This record gives sequence, C-alpha cells and structure tokens, in this order.
Amino acid sequence: MGKLILVVDDSVTVRQQVGFALNQAGFDIIEACDGQEGVSVIMEHPEIALVLLDIHMPRMDGLEMIDRVKQSAKNSRLPMLILTTEDSPATLKKAKTLGASGWIAKPFNVEKLISAVNWLTG
Repeated sequence: MGKLILVVDDSVTVRQQVGFALNQAGFDIIEACDGQEGVSVIMEHPEIALVLLDIHMPRMDGLEMIDRVKQSAKNSRLPMLILTTEDSPATLKKAKTLGASGWIAKPFNVEKLISAVNWLTG
C-alpha cells in the first residue's frame, strides 16, 4: 500500500487526472470536491501523507482550507501542495504564509507533479 494523498478540487476531471497519475506512481488516492469536504476527510484519515488542492472552489476555498488544517496541532506539519490556474503573486504569497508547501500550475506536468509529491512525502 502506497502513501495516501488527498486530492481536493471541484473539477472531477482534474481529480481523475491527478489520481491516475499518482496511482501509476504508487500512491493511494482519496478525493474531496471542495475545502469543506477536504477538512472532513483529513479529520477522518490521519494517515494522509499530503494534500493536493486547488485554490478556487465552492463552499470553502483552498486558502481557507489550508488555514483551517494548519490551525490543528496534529496537522500543522501536513504538506499541502497547491495545484491551480491562479498566478497572482499576492495569492500565492498568502498561501505560502498560511502554510502551503508550494504550488504547481495547471495544466500540470505529470513528472513535475510526481516529483513534488515524492519530495514532500519523503
């Protein structure tokens, strides 16, 4: 069994593409459709090794999700990698300040994604 990765994105297509790529690389995948569901999944699955999330989602966006997750002492070190079309330096700086481990632009390069996930899950 590989390390468990949570993929949080409101796009089913993106979740499927990311899930397929990471499954092929030996990771196990669990999904959430927005930040609110993502926070719940993290509370239910303490074995999650990394969260890969979008910024722009309904109900709870990625920035709020990072903030909520990082407030918990048990999740303060959980790597959170942003996968987004967002390219605003101010938004990306805020994400980093809140605790994001980094970001990858959509559309993503599979090798770069797998490399980043491997590095962050060490």
